[in-house]
Amino acid sequence: MREFSRVEAYIPLGIRVLSETEKGRVKARLSGDITFIMTKPAEEPSDRALAEWLKIINQKIDFLISLITMEQQGFSSLPLNKVDISGGGMSFLSDYPYETGDLLELKMVIENPAPLALYVYGEVVNCERMENVFKIGVKFVNIDEEVRDQIVKFVFHRQRQIIRQKREL
Repeated sequence: MREFSRVEAYIPLGIRVLSETEKGRVKARLSGDITFIMTKPAEEPSDRALAEWLKIINQKIDFLISLITMEQQGFSSLPLNKVDISGGGMSFLSDYPYETGDLLELKMVIENPAPLALYVYGEVVNCERMENVFKIGVKFVNIDEEVRDQIVKFVFHRQRQIIRQKREL
């Protein structure tokens, strides 16, 4: 029995084999995660409407910063790939036959529901030849719970989309 639910989806995905020197230094992470120290204003704004407008403007600025970061790190030019993904790993089709044990950097964008750019690392656990392509299976390694939770949220978000689409037919 599988530990995590899985779903098929088309996502932007870039794949790179890690060198031996890189293998010990990798950890899954969210891209564009901008942390800063937010200081509380000396006094609360007296105008609730103004406070709400400022909150909306702040969200829009955060969204634009996220888009710029994704563009700078190459996420906007990733090719779309069909994957079968879960909180524990994923499989995808490849023109290249990776070796069992290879460590791959998986650069991807998922939606839950807003786009989220991730760097995830996976160890190749199987490589199956299928006509003129290879089906690659990887298990995620060096992944913390925050990143795994985002992937699991994506899986459930995508499953809900699939159920809605079936109802509409």
